[in-house]
Amino acid sequence: MNALAQLITPTNIALDIDISSQEELFAFVGSLFEKNHGISAALVQSCLQDRESLGSTGLGKGVAIPHGRVKSLTNAHIAFIRTKNGIDFKAPDGEPVKVLVIMLVPDAATQTHLEILSHVAQTLSDTSTKELLFSESSPDNIYQLLTAWNQ
Repeated sequence: MNALAQLITPTNIALDIDISSQEELFAFVGSLFEKNHGISAALVQSCLQDRESLGSTGLGKGVAIPHGRVKSLTNAHIAFIRTKNGIDFKAPDGEPVKVLVIMLVPDAATQTHLEILSHVAQTLSDTSTKELLFSESSPDNIYQLLTAWNQ
């Protein structure tokens, strides 16, 4: 188990969703966090868009880690989203993003939250893990993969 195991649940994993823009993605994620954690969908959308306006969270090679600070949040939460066709995320390589790990942290984010974000990036940079994240069809298997991975 790793740090992600404390922050992600199988209900926060959605595979092959049919969206075509960041706006649709953030609306979907907002609804997901509102349903699963009682966090306002509008607040989630706003904080993700605010962070994205500072610069793309696209890493390249089809991967992005959108994240944002939420004032009323006491604990961090993570969602894993895979899009059906990929969306423009202004990634450095210009490729559409298909795999996204979305992280919401409390407004007073700590060094721990930065370390978790770094851990997520390391997980996504592992070639074999990334290949499975792009192809695995079971949310439960994605959950096991993310929570079992050790650096």
